[in-house]
This record gives sequence, structure tokens and C-alpha cells, in this order.
Amino acid sequence: MSMFRKGTPADNAPIESFHSTLKSETFYLEDITCTTTTIVKQIVQDYIHIRIQKKRNNQSPIQYRQLVA
Repeated sequence: MSMFRKGTPADNAPIESFHSTLKSETFYLEDITCTTTTIVKQIVQDYIHIRIQKKRNNQSPIQYRQLVA
């Protein structure tokens, strides 16, 4: 839920960007059209754990956490 006043879209930009990237890199590439809640949860969970981040020296979040720990 938005924490800003009504009509202030500043808080929507980051999550809208994330959703766009998520859909582009998962659902649209694999041509997934019919899903269940369980399938969507698994796809999102896999995407978040596997994605590569340049700000983390091209390591996945899991690899970065292991390096820092």
C-alpha cells in the first residue's frame, strides 16, 4: 500500500520497474500464459535468488551473502 499522499506516484516507480523487469525476464521469455499462485510464487522466488546484480560484482544475492559472511 502506498505510504505517500494520493496522487503522488513517486513511490510507484521502483516497484513498477521491478515488475516490468520480472515479467520481461521470466513470463514473457518463457511464454507462460496460464499459471497458478504456486507457480507464480516459485517463478518469482527463483528469479530473486538467481538474478545477477552488477552492483554486487556480477554475483547472485546468494553468492554475495556467502562472500560477505
